[in-house]
Amino acid sequence: MDADELAAWLRLLLTPGVGRESARRLLGAFGSPQAVAGATRAALAEVVGPRQAAAVAAGPPQLQAQLAAVGRWLEGGSDRHLLTLGDAAYPQPLLESPDPPLLLYVQGDLGTLGVTALAVVGSRKPTAQGLDHARRFAGAFAESGFVVVSGLALGIDGAAHEGALAAGGRTIAVLGTGIDRLYPQRHVDLARRIAAQGALVSEFVPGTPPLAENFPQRNRIIAGLGLGTLVIEAALRSGSLITARLANEAGREVFALPGSIHAEQSRGCHALIRDGARLVETPAEILDELRRPAGLLQPAPRPRLRATPRSAADGPHAPRDPAAAALPGGDADEDPLLQALGHDPISLDSLQARTGWPTSQLLARLLELELRGQLVRLPGGLLQRRGLA
Repeated sequence: MDADELAAWLRLLLTPGVGRESARRLLGAFGSPQAVAGATRAALAEVVGPRQAAAVAAGPPQLQAQLAAVGRWLEGGSDRHLLTLGDAAYPQPLLESPDPPLLLYVQGDLGTLGVTALAVVGSRKPTAQGLDHARRFAGAFAESGFVVVSGLALGIDGAAHEGALAAGGRTIAVLGTGIDRLYPQRHVDLARRIAAQGALVSEFVPGTPPLAENFPQRNRIIAGLGLGTLVIEAALRSGSLITARLANEAGREVFALPGSIHAEQSRGCHALIRDGARLVETPAEILDELRRPAGLLQPAPRPRLRATPRSAADGPHAPRDPAAAALPGGDADEDPLLQALGHDPISLDSLQARTGWPTSQLLARLLELELRGQLVRLPGGLLQRRGLA
C-alpha cells in the first residue's frame, strides 16, 4: 500500500461523523478510497447526504499526524501489516461477517489469520475454576489445530491466550486500542508472546487509547474471526454476552459452559443456554460439533509450535505470596481462600496448588471457614464453598 492509498483510507475511516456503514456505501459507489477522496461534494451527497458529504470533503483534522503515526508503526518491524478488505491475507470468516473492519492492523504471523479459529471469552473477574476451564479448553483447541481468539482482557481472555500458548498453539488477541497501545498493562508481556506465536489485531489507528466505547466494537471482530464462540463465565450484563450475540448474528455457533447456581459469573452463561446456546462440558463436544457437517472448514495440519517462554515472574515456578490479597482477576475485597475455593468441589491437593499456602496454614484457615458455615466437606475428601457468591 503506497502513501496515497493509505492517506485515502485514513481520510475515509477517520473523518468524524462518517461511520463504517457510510464508508462502505461510499466504497460501493466509487470503487476505492482514492476515488472517494477525489469525488465532488455533490457526488458524495448523492450517496451519504449533504452533511456527511461535507465532512468527507473536509477530511479529518489530524490526518497528517495520523498518517505519520501509521507510517512509524509499520516501519517498526517486518511483522507489522495493514490489511484492507481486498487483501488476500484478510481472514475469510471475518470478511463474511456482517460488519467487517475496512482496515485491519496486524502484528505477528499473517498465516495465523488463515487458520480456522475458535473464540473464547468470559468474565474479567472469574472464579478459580473459570480460569482453569479457560486454560484447559483453549489448550485442547490449540492441540487440535485451531487458533484461539480472545480479547487480551484480564480474567478468562488472558487465561485462554495462556492456555493456547502453553499447548504450543497459536492465538489471536483482538485489541480495543491502537495496536501500539497494549491494554491492560498487566498483559503487555502476554501480548508480546502472542505476537511471537500468533497475532495481535486491531481496527483502531495506532495511538488510540483505551476508550470504553471501543471495546464493544472490537467484540464483533472476535466473533467474526471464530467458527464458534465459547463463553466461560459471564455476568448478565457483560461484553461476553455482546460477543455471543454478535457471533449468533454472524451465523456462528455459540457455546456456553454451565457453572454454579451460586456464582454471579454463571448467570450470563445460563441465560445464553436458555436462549439456545449449546451447553458444553468438555472441549471434545465443541470439536465434534464443529467438525460434524461435511462442509465446514477444518483446521489446517501444522507442526507443533514451541511455546514462547514466559517471563520469570509469570513462570510456573514463580514465588507465591501466601498473604496475597486475591487471585488474578478476582475481587480484592473477598477472602482469598474463598476465591481459591471457587464454587465447585475441589481436593485439598488442588486447593494447595492454587494457593501455594503451607499445609498447616491452609488446614487452619479451612477449619475457620468450616466453623463459620462457609465450607462443607464432601465424600472422597473433597471441599466445597457454601452459601451465595
